[in-house]
Amino acid sequence: MSDATDKNSYDWDLIERLLHEVQNSAAKSFAPRKYAEEHAAEKAAAGESVGDLDALKMRAADLEAVLFKRGFIESRPEEEGGNGENFILTPRGSSLLAMIDSSIPGNDHPRQVLDEQADALDPDTFDQVSSKAQVA
Repeated sequence: MSDATDKNSYDWDLIERLLHEVQNSAAKSFAPRKYAEEHAAEKAAAGESVGDLDALKMRAADLEAVLFKRGFIESRPEEEGGNGENFILTPRGSSLLAMIDSSIPGNDHPRQVLDEQADALDPDTFDQVSSKAQVA
């Protein structure tokens, strides 16, 4: 068994999609399963394999929970249009999005560095990795 299979590997494209949706979700409820479906349709249109759609939807819902529990997103305050079902990015979430954003040239290196961690979304691990200038 290789060392890489012992690590938590994340779907950075899906996480990027979820974080962008958080950024743009001011007055609407966050819907990770819907975003996963849209993500799969975009990948399929680009000729990429999407695998099991139901599994992707479940993974998106699981990622929402991980991102919330680990402080990458938080409930949107009522005064900012929060309804209990939408989020805002925390500083940690903004940092993650900046690292993995595919619209930024050179985003492969930060993703690779994140993949080398035992659990890249562990708050302490992420904070340590993201503080290194050569990664971000």
